[in-house]
Amino acid sequence: MPDFAAPLEALIQEFKRLPGIGQKSAQRIAFHLLRADRQAAERLAQAILDVKDKLGLCEICNNVSDAAHCPYCADPHRDRSVICVVEEPHNILPIETTRTYHGLYHVLHGAISPLRGVGPDQLKIKSLLERLASGEVQEIILATNPTVEGEATASYLARLIKPLGLKVTRIAMGVPVGSDIEYADEVTVSKSLENRREL
Repeated sequence: MPDFAAPLEALIQEFKRLPGIGQKSAQRIAFHLLRADRQAAERLAQAILDVKDKLGLCEICNNVSDAAHCPYCADPHRDRSVICVVEEPHNILPIETTRTYHGLYHVLHGAISPLRGVGPDQLKIKSLLERLASGEVQEIILATNPTVEGEATASYLARLIKPLGLKVTRIAMGVPVGSDIEYADEVTVSKSLENRREL
């Protein structure tokens, strides 16, 4: 016998499918919606449908966009000689919040992961190489995640792009600002030593 009425149980089960949402969180969200007025539920439902119906990928960089070109590619003031390559659309925001990068982006939509069956052909690499053919780009910044898959993807891209005569750089990794070295793992400390710079 289910713990809740069928519609409520179905809603809880749908929320549990979302990343980071367990049974308790799913129940809290479902009961919140149950107590909310109908307009709040309709706004939520419409926002979910809008995400599915009105969003696509930028024709240039593969970022999520509600137009043919995302705001970065459409901005004439961005530096078109530099492209920062990221794994997923949500990886752009941390770079943008620094307010120090003014180039363009390219979203791969994943990383090379043979164990999960993801090879270079499943990523948006071909469209990146097509962008480089224009001759406008001078530097590629590889900002893939500091994981085994991210490192493999960065190495693969570097091997593909360097022969084209472009500058290929990798974002630095190491001990975060404000933390203590004693709490950093050995890989982080190793990367910090590797990426040291002269003062």
